[in-house]
Amino acid sequence: MDQGTGKALLLLHGGGGPQTVTPFAERLASVQPARVITPTHPGFAGTPRPEWLTTVRGLARLYTQLLDELDLSDVIVVGNSIGGWIAAEMALVEPSRATAFVIVDGVGLEVPGHPIADFFALTPRQVAELSYHDPDRYGIDPSKLAPEALQAMAGNRATLSAYAGTAMSDPTLAGRLAGVKKPTLVVWGDSDRIAGVDYGKAVAGAIPGAEFQILADTGHLPQIESPEKLVEAIKSFLER
Repeated sequence: MDQGTGKALLLLHGGGGPQTVTPFAERLASVQPARVITPTHPGFAGTPRPEWLTTVRGLARLYTQLLDELDLSDVIVVGNSIGGWIAAEMALVEPSRATAFVIVDGVGLEVPGHPIADFFALTPRQVAELSYHDPDRYGIDPSKLAPEALQAMAGNRATLSAYAGTAMSDPTLAGRLAGVKKPTLVVWGDSDRIAGVDYGKAVAGAIPGAEFQILADTGHLPQIESPEKLVEAIKSFLER
């Protein structure tokens, strides 16, 4: 999707697929205001994935090329979960077209003593309980979904595994993040149990000069559970 006018924001979704950021993209485009570009990672939502595209770093290079093709500059890159990991890799691969980065409950690091939840071993209900401050309100009941939706969820999981592996981390990432030179905000939900607050602090600590902000009563998907708080965090960061 490409919507709105103003400063360009590249919004990167997580393992739940593009629908996890669609309403937030609309909100950002109208409230910021901004031009919000929201790609679907190849392989998600039933899209094809080239056989050679198997890493998060590969996705980062792909989106760097996208910014080149669109001839954009001063872009703000915002990513949630694996999208936050992609944003971090973009900050290392080729940051020339980006002004700043916002990592929202991003995964990708190996943090001793604070492992990422084993997403692939969890039932949808367990995923909801770890992902949301209020899982009863925001969680999805698979028994109420159409077969097509269940198939899409399974496809998203398989694609996530292809990019991130079952551990959803890269042992080299923490050390490489010392090379990030652009302003970075790391935002974390205080109720995130996919990757807890201490994990988030480690992400911020690995990036020179990164700011760290906690969102109250919020889980792993702030753009769904606390969109107003996340918009305000991004706006305040950009103003600073």
